[in-house]
Amino acid sequence: MMWPDQKDQNLNLKFTLLNAENLFLLFDQKPDESALSLDEAQWQKLSSSVYENKPLHKVLELKRAITEINPDILMLCEVGGEESLKNFNELFLGNQYSTALIEGNSDRHIHIGFLIRKNMPFYFDLQSNKNRAINFNYPQDLQADKPFSSLKFSRDVVELRLFKNNPDHPFLIILLSHLKSHLDPEKKDSHGFERRRAELKTLLEIQAEMQKSYPETPQIIAGDFNGNASRLQTEEEFRQIYETTALEDVLQIQEVTPDKRWTFCQVRNNQKVETKQLDYAFLTPSLISHLKAGSSYVYHYKDEYGLELDPPVTLEAKVSLPSDHYPLVFELEKLPIW
Repeated sequence: MMWPDQKDQNLNLKFTLLNAENLFLLFDQKPDESALSLDEAQWQKLSSSVYENKPLHKVLELKRAITEINPDILMLCEVGGEESLKNFNELFLGNQYSTALIEGNSDRHIHIGFLIRKNMPFYFDLQSNKNRAINFNYPQDLQADKPFSSLKFSRDVVELRLFKNNPDHPFLIILLSHLKSHLDPEKKDSHGFERRRAELKTLLEIQAEMQKSYPETPQIIAGDFNGNASRLQTEEEFRQIYETTALEDVLQIQEVTPDKRWTFCQVRNNQKVETKQLDYAFLTPSLISHLKAGSSYVYHYKDEYGLELDPPVTLEAKVSLPSDHYPLVFELEKLPIW
């Protein structure tokens, strides 16, 4: 299908997915760049919010990592709202990006959003699924004398649609999510398994609906899945990805070795270290040929000399990192836009 003003054009895009771990940047009065030289006590005094700002040294390290990666589209989890995202962009990233965030259902006020490089040859639109039922509730919360009541996403699944001319004819759709964590403080759902499975099922339903509505439009399905959704020893709640779809993760497509796929380190008892891939960027089949050779990797944070840090082996080392997750990077090339 050709639009009257459509011209043949291809686009190269670099993507980064990152759970930024409690990226709160809330200020009573917006600071200037001099605030980046404050000590931590002074930095925290810039805000009277009930949400503590992310430590300054960690935000500066995030800035350094993102500046080095230099993504065109940054997909973020655990952002403390639209104000935090705008402050991160303007104060730390030179206002190079447009922000896109719709606050979801998180009871911790951590949301998912995007930074999209300015002056790109396309427009974008963002839509939320935070009010969509996931067709699930905890059995102990169901009441026999009342109709079934479904929970919603614990955070959200947001749809970023990129288009050149017509918003109803996107050339790329990105579904970004942050699935239910393993936390179960009320002891209703061991490790959050049932709700996470229901959220993933609904995410895949949304993906199928997008494919039906926009059959020519490729999709990226990305986010912090909070579990092993890879083809290697796939955890049970994620098997539906491979049983019902043709989606493939960028690290799997490019055969990145398992020892280099981890995006999260679990340090137990201050001595036992377990590395895991929790963050994924799945592509629909038509996008696979556009994945730039050798472009998929997990970025490792660096020390003051620019050398990659080893995985943390103590809780102290882990807590000192810019985030408890590592950025996932990949590039698409010669992507047709219309």
